[in-house]
This record gives sequence, structure tokens and C-alpha cells, in this order.
Amino acid sequence: MFVINFKNYDEISGVKTQKLATTAQRIAKKYKIKIAICPPHHLLGVKYSGPILSQHTDNAKVGSTTGFVIPELLKKSKVTGSLINHSEHRIPPKDIIELVERLRSLKMISVVCVQDVSEASKYAKLNPDYIAIEPPELIGSGKAVSTERPELITEAAKAVKNAKNSTKLLCGAGIVSGVDVRKAIELGSSGILVASGIVKAKNWGMIVEEFAKAMLKTPTNR
Repeated sequence: MFVINFKNYDEISGVKTQKLATTAQRIAKKYKIKIAICPPHHLLGVKYSGPILSQHTDNAKVGSTTGFVIPELLKKSKVTGSLINHSEHRIPPKDIIELVERLRSLKMISVVCVQDVSEASKYAKLNPDYIAIEPPELIGSGKAVSTERPELITEAAKAVKNAKNSTKLLCGAGIVSGVDVRKAIELGSSGILVASGIVKAKNWGMIVEEFAKAMLKTPTNR
């Protein structure tokens, strides 16, 4: 899994969200890899053939709740899943637990974001689809966790494996090159969660393709 979090960057405002989605779709098809996109909530209806994940979902009920984004309505809008507990939108443990269960019951993808190995170990036991480890001090820094703190990936990979379920590890924070991606995979990650490294790049096609090639088990020059 290769997840692109669009966040609320001005670079993807308005019609530019569709441009990045189209770029990701083309490259996913070319390299036969799964690229999920996380547009802002008001742009979740973007045309995209791959997984579309919400940047956040609330643990609020169906019905008389206002201003919340809830899993059941996301599902009916053909959204595939959601990030949960991103470093920029942390939520209480009780909500994380209940949201993982709600998404599972709806057959939606859950990506629980964590800041350290302790959280990775704790939440991997819930059996979300993915645990995404992102030390907050490296998010948007241009300094990749695979370079700055490689032991964090190996230890998180071990913690996820020790849960003895189907949860997989994603690596995020500071990824800006294919070298960063490849190293994260070699250290035990099953994929990446990236935002500014792509969204703020001058050439989206070039950087998404670089990351996609680095994701492959056998590097290619296609």
C-alpha cells in the first residue's frame, strides 16, 4: 500500500485534487501497485479507481449529529476507508478502538497512525488493516524516518508482527525520495504514508513514479 495524504495544502485546492488523483491512478496502473489517496473531506468525490481514504473519521452516531464525518456515511459515498489518529488529528484511545471495529464491520480499510513503538504495539492488537508509524518531529521535515531513526521501523515491524494477526506496517514522516521508500521497505515496512513529499513536489508525475518504482520488490527502469 502506498498512501498519499493530500492534507489541506493549497497545492491540491480545487481542481488540482483531480489532477493529482489522475496522476496517481495512471502510475498505479502502470506499475500494478495499490495507491490510496486521502483528499480533503469536501473533495472525497474525486474520480479515482483506487482506494479513497478519508483523512479522519469521527466516532459519532448515525442520525442527529452535525458536523461529524462518520464511517457509515463515508461507506455509502463509496469511500474505501480512513486514517485514524493522525498526528495532526489525535483522538482518544476509546475512539480508536471503536472506530477500528466500525470500519471492520463495514469492510472498510483502517489505517491507525501512531507516534512510537509503544502505540504500534498497543493498536496492532486491534487488528486494523494498517499501522502507520510517523514520529511527529519528522513529519514535513524532509528528513525520512528510515534515515533518521531506522530502528523505529524495525522495532515497529516487530511489534506489529508480534500481534499475530493480519495488520501490516506503513512508514511515514519525511519521505522525499525513492531511496527513502526503498529503505523503509527493506527495514520491514509494507508500504508508505506520504504527504508533503509528493504534494509539494514540482513534478507530481515524476515523484509518484519514483516512489512507485521503489515500492516494487524488484527495482525496474520502466
